Amino acid sequence: MSRLIVRSFGVSLDGFSAGPNQSVQNPLGERGMEIMEWFFHTKVWRDMHKTGDGGETGVDNRMAEKGFDGIGAWILGRNMFGPVRGPWPDESWKGWWGEEPPYHVPVFVLTHHSRPALRMKGGTDFHFVTDGIEAALDRAKRAAAGKDVRLGGGVATVRQYLQARLIDELHLVVRPALMGSGEALFRDLDLRALGYECSEQVAGERATHVFLRRRG
Repeated sequence: MSRLIVRSFGVSLDGFSAGPNQSVQNPLGERGMEIMEWFFHTKVWRDMHKTGDGGETGVDNRMAEKGFDGIGAWILGRNMFGPVRGPWPDESWKGWWGEEPPYHVPVFVLTHHSRPALRMKGGTDFHFVTDGIEAALDRAKRAAAGKDVRLGGGVATVRQYLQARLIDELHLVVRPALMGSGEALFRDLDLRALGYECSEQVAGERATHVFLRRRG
């Protein structure tokens, strides 16, 4: 049975998962890249971006690899797809990743504004869902055909699914960084009351990997 899971989702020590003022120049907001610093050194990231210089193969890399195992579909919030706001002015924006995004499975993008499906190289098809988080999850699970659905973010989207108790497991990557401001992942959320508990923690080279599971 398909699960809805969060993998490799970065969070700072003071609880932020993105910086303020997202833009084309700062996809994760100002200083947001500091939260993902653990990932840039891994073999997974270097292979994904075809840098040709290997990359580290330790704990952080193993955790990044786990994030792509058994994934049959993804769900992304509108902001994770791009910085365009409001109605789509045209269909020129095709995501942050170039002609071949790293997903290679169907991706369901939450938005209030409809847009035709977008087929990219490497097996990634973007589908734009306008009727809410549960509809997106239903479509993603059907597309995943028994594999897991990975929820990629952003912060507001993860919070919506948490509040609805629809996430089965979260893998959080806690970075030793203090952001001070930005998008707070757990603001006003009572995870214990929502049924979540910490099931595992693993120390990596540049971050601590914490796993939360929903009870029952």
